[in-house]
Amino acid sequence: MTGLPAARVGLRDRGLLQVGSYADITIFDPQRVFDRATFENPNQHPDGIKHVIVNGQLTVYDGLRTKALAGRVLRGPGYHRQ
Repeated sequence: MTGLPAARVGLRDRGLLQVGSYADITIFDPQRVFDRATFENPNQHPDGIKHVIVNGQLTVYDGLRTKALAGRVLRGPGYHRQ
């Protein structure tokens, strides 16, 4: 689900859970996931996301955001600086 898209844009260390790759993991119950964002209020966190690990750091724990800021911008080979 994530390995092929990462490979297509040239992100060799993303998309798979293996030694040497970044650990980006979302743990959720598919029966409880619900997107609460609307056109008028797009920055709403979804319900049903239990835990999120970004670059090996816990960024959502038990449905609540932590103070960890582990993400970074990923740019594929098509990116051109303006």
